Amino acid sequence: MNQLLQALITGLLTGAGLIIAIGPQNAHVLRLGILRCQVLPTVLVCACVDATLIAAGLSGMGALVQASPILLQVAALGGALFLGWYGIKAARRAFHPQAMTIDRAGADAPSTASAAIGTALAFSLLNPHVYLDTVVLLGSIGAQQPPELRWWFGLGAVTASFTWFFSLGYGARYLAPLFARPLAWRVLDGAIAATMWAIAASLLIGRFAS
Repeated sequence: MNQLLQALITGLLTGAGLIIAIGPQNAHVLRLGILRCQVLPTVLVCACVDATLIAAGLSGMGALVQASPILLQVAALGGALFLGWYGIKAARRAFHPQAMTIDRAGADAPSTASAAIGTALAFSLLNPHVYLDTVVLLGSIGAQQPPELRWWFGLGAVTASFTWFFSLGYGARYLAPLFARPLAWRVLDGAIAATMWAIAASLLIGRFAS
């Protein structure tokens, strides 16, 4: 029983360490959480994609991803284009003061559950770092666990993902009073734009630089 608990906690802490980081997915969840816009489908998709990729990694697909540079290059190009486009949208919001009220700031947020699901899938899948973190890294660490404990490690990592995304999505609403101020929206969207462009650039440099 102690071994099961240890594997569960190891997976929980390892998963949390990889998931709780500044990135496009978390920035998107934070913004929708503040707006209270399509939070449930967004956090569900993000957490479920993580769970699926973690399971794939524990099933041995990490080696396949590592051995497929073309797959990672395609994902890097698609992810860079998507993040660059989203960064432009965030920058336009930051430099357009008329849009900086809590009502107008949500004008371009997904208005339907299907739109929210599509956007969350894009943020979750169009980033090679997601595959490296969940499939390759967590899969490799999980593979070092004894076979009878491997899926307890995975359960811990999945628990970390669900806990984080639901906490971020639903906890962000407590920041709403702060974002009644136009300046706060401008700072947030400026930070989101910078984050998107930085990660897009890192994807292109990391995969296509000679």
